[in-house]
Amino acid sequence: MEIALAKHVPVAAGLGGGSSDAGAVLRALADHDPGAVPRAELTALARSLGADVPFFLDPRPSRVRGIGERIEPCPELPELALLLVNPGWPLATAEVYRAFDALEQTAPPTPLPSLPAALTDAEALAALLHNDLEAAARRLRPELGVLRARLEALRPRATGMSGSGPTLFGVFASPEQAAAALAAGGFESPIWARVARTREAG
Repeated sequence: MEIALAKHVPVAAGLGGGSSDAGAVLRALADHDPGAVPRAELTALARSLGADVPFFLDPRPSRVRGIGERIEPCPELPELALLLVNPGWPLATAEVYRAFDALEQTAPPTPLPSLPAALTDAEALAALLHNDLEAAARRLRPELGVLRARLEALRPRATGMSGSGPTLFGVFASPEQAAAALAAGGFESPIWARVARTREAG
């Protein structure tokens, strides 16, 4: 069997591109020969490939905890419109985690707001989207802060960094507003910018 892969997202972008590829291949193989691999074994195989891969066996809006093995679907989460902005250079996950380990962690973790509150309140949404790895990513590449400021100037409801970076995202009220922000942003190569949506649950 041969598998051809056409990638449409940047490499080492913090978007789970490699993990989603692996999950898609596992799903395709399982569909090709139903029942050949029990679900528990398929999940264990996915986990052995990477912490994010088990999520992509059933990719739908979820809260993922631990090292990726605790997946709780969030059916109440509506579809969200996003503007993704990648600076055009990669960030290796291992480097970001090393930089994170080198940071002095003095403040205790802040309790996350509830999901319903975050969907109706911009401040709560911003708190929910806080990424502990962003400070480490910006230590490695300070220009990431400049790109975030450009994104925030487009007035999204909230902004965040995806995974270990360097892709940033803004949450907009509608796909049309996200598309208008993309047009207004003036993002030129090597910056990669796209409008995206979270998948509907179900």
